Amino acid sequence: MTQISNIRKIHFISIGGSVMHNLAIELHLKGYLVTGSDDEIYEPSVSRLAQYDLLPATTGWFPEKITTDLEAVILGMHARQDNPELAKAKELGIKIYSYPEYIFEQSQNKQRVVIAGSHGKTTITSMVLHVLKFNKRVFNYLVGAQLEGFDNMVKLSDEAPLIVIEGDEYFTSPIDHTPKFMHYQPHIALISGIAWDHYNVFPTWEQYVKQFELLADAIPKAGTIVYDETDDMLDVIGQKERTDVVNMPYNVHPNKIQDGRTILITNEHGEVPVLVFGDHNMKNISGARAVCERVGITDEEFYAAIQSFKGASKRMELLGSSATTNVYRDFAHAPSKVGATTKAVHEQFPERKLIAVAELHTFSSLNKDFLTQYRRKLDAADVAVIYYNPLTVEHKRLAPLAEQDIRAAFKREDLVIFTDADALGTFIKSQNYANANLLLMSSGTFGDIDLKELVKEIVK
Repeated sequence: MTQISNIRKIHFISIGGSVMHNLAIELHLKGYLVTGSDDEIYEPSVSRLAQYDLLPATTGWFPEKITTDLEAVILGMHARQDNPELAKAKELGIKIYSYPEYIFEQSQNKQRVVIAGSHGKTTITSMVLHVLKFNKRVFNYLVGAQLEGFDNMVKLSDEAPLIVIEGDEYFTSPIDHTPKFMHYQPHIALISGIAWDHYNVFPTWEQYVKQFELLADAIPKAGTIVYDETDDMLDVIGQKERTDVVNMPYNVHPNKIQDGRTILITNEHGEVPVLVFGDHNMKNISGARAVCERVGITDEEFYAAIQSFKGASKRMELLGSSATTNVYRDFAHAPSKVGATTKAVHEQFPERKLIAVAELHTFSSLNKDFLTQYRRKLDAADVAVIYYNPLTVEHKRLAPLAEQDIRAAFKREDLVIFTDADALGTFIKSQNYANANLLLMSSGTFGDIDLKELVKEIVK
């Protein structure tokens, strides 16, 4: 029997994070002894950690958990620099990784593909994973959303020759302000588009763009950069001369809309019906196809697989439908995402009224100086609604917002604005849904509205 002393022990500081808890589960399944701490953990992390007996018994930080028999500590983004467990790990000289550093450590001998960009990266990563799985390839991955057919958001097997990683431009950890994607050192990098985000970290457009330029410049010889050529700034970055680096620009995949369904038009494989829609998703498909080509997937294999791709969780997710109404939920929160998603639903169902509800929830979206980036992003909606919680503004230590600030920023005087979740729910239910669609856009929860009940009432 294996001695307990031979088991690899890893401790997670801030184990409740989206990627952190999935990485903890994956290492547990690989036979590691995993422990962790956090000061607050929410669903679905609570249930998933509990399922594997990894949920900390008590929230808080406990330096006594940091012992010399630990192989390493993995530090999450939401811990603070003065975290007592982090201080203890430093004192004992234990190896400290951020999760991007640890992912790289586990994949040094693999071909590394990183999908980056301000928008679309989760969907493109998900498309690539779906195609690889459909074609029975062996691969590892890290993706930022739960996918149908995948038990976990992280996979780290020893035998896989390839790893596909969703790469984030945000800080790596409290003690490392390098963008996460810089740690992965990709052989193939896709950048889906650049639209200013993370205002609290990158207070100027130039600083934000610079992060993606650094990623492109770090691609090694014999590497590949795949990029959206319709993005003006990205086209400049993508076309920059880099010795022995292959440039692969992509655009909107040729398509047509027929009876509310999108069909891809191809030269050699005829018409290919797909379950996703919108110009942004047609670009996502083109980007995913380019990446798949570089890792040995033929067009025939790609188009056979992409037909059954349903999308990632909360990305244009169909919550419910009737003969005359569809209700969609989308993670859209940044201005570019709100604009693209609203436009996509309008163009897919031009004969239906569109009621679009967006929650201002992130630091950027609740900041008066950044709000103007949302100019005309809800123009494609017939009824445009904004919800935000003043307590969230207060919690983020931002200046209070006035309704007129929001109307002026969106350039839409008929904007309907709510700060009370119950009033928002009542308004949504009061709309006439005969030949109308509802689009809900947020990285939050709309004040914990019961979406299942809401949808049930709308489509009944």
